[in-house]
Amino acid sequence: MNLTFRQLKLVVALADTGSVSAAARALHVTQPTVSMQLKEIAQAVGMPVHEVIGRRVFLTDAGRQLAATARAIADEWEALEQQFDAMRGLTRGRLRVSVVNTAKYFIPRLLAGFCAHHPEIDISLEVQNRDGVVARLRENRDDLYIMSMPPADMDLEDSVFMPNPLLLVAPPDHALAGRRGLTLQQLADDRFILREQGSGTRMATDQVFRELSFRPRLRLEMGSNEAIRQAVAGGLGVAVLSSHALGEGRPEDKVAVLDVRGFPLHSQWHVVYPKGKRLSPLAAVFRDQLLKGGPPGAVPLPETRRRRKG
Repeated sequence: MNLTFRQLKLVVALADTGSVSAAARALHVTQPTVSMQLKEIAQAVGMPVHEVIGRRVFLTDAGRQLAATARAIADEWEALEQQFDAMRGLTRGRLRVSVVNTAKYFIPRLLAGFCAHHPEIDISLEVQNRDGVVARLRENRDDLYIMSMPPADMDLEDSVFMPNPLLLVAPPDHALAGRRGLTLQQLADDRFILREQGSGTRMATDQVFRELSFRPRLRLEMGSNEAIRQAVAGGLGVAVLSSHALGEGRPEDKVAVLDVRGFPLHSQWHVVYPKGKRLSPLAAVFRDQLLKGGPPGAVPLPETRRRRKG
C-alpha cells in the first residue's frame, strides 16, 4: 500500500469535517482534487474508505482505521518537528487541547500565560460538552483533555490539577439565602434547573442526590452554565453550578450561594490523555504547568495516577 503523507492528511480532514468540500477547504485544495485523491486512496487500500449517504459523508470501517493510523502518524511527525525545533533552540508548533464547557472559564487564562512564554506556538482549543470531549478522547484527536469526570472504561494517564467546587445556588431574594446549615430537604419544594444528562456537573449532582435520598423537582435541563445562571437569577429555580461559572457575568445575573450540608461538592479538574500516548514536547510542558498551579487563587492538587479501565 503506497500512500503519500498528503493523502493521509486528507483522510484525517475528511474524518474531522465529514464533508468532501470542507476537507478541501481545510487543505486549501479544490473539491475535484479531493475526489480524485479519494479514488487513488481507495485503489491503494483495495476498498472504499468513504461512502455518501444522502448528502452526508461517512468513513467506512477501513476509512476509520486508516484515519486513526494517519492521525497517529501526523502526531508523531509533529512531535518530531518540535524536537528538532528544540534542538535548534526554537519553541514552536501546535498545542491541541479539548475541554468541557465549564473549563472555558479558566483555561484561556492558562493558555495565555503559556503563550506568553512560547510566542511561536499555535493553539487549537476545542470547547464541547463532556460527551463531545470524551468522543475526541476516544479518537485521540487532541494532545490533552480537561474534564471533571473522565470516562472509567478507558486506560488513561490521569492527573488531578485543581479543585472544582460545585455550589448550590438560588436567586438573590430566595427565602433561605443567607441562612446557615440548611439541608436539601428544606429545598424539597424548590424547582431545580440542572445541567444536561452526561455532563460532569450533572453526574456529580445526581450521585450526591442518590446518596442523600433526595429527589429534586426538575424544572429544566440546560447545556449552558450561563443560561442556568441567568435562569436562577431570574427566579426560575435553584441549581448546582461550578464555582468557576459564577465569577463572570452582568450584575443582574448574580445568584446567591446557599449554605447546604453536603455542599460544595468536592469535584476536581483532571487533565488526561490515552495511556501509551507519547506527548509532544509542548503538550508535556503545558501539562507540567497545569500540575504546578491553576488560575489565581486556586489551590493546586498535584495528584497523578494511572487508571486502568473497568
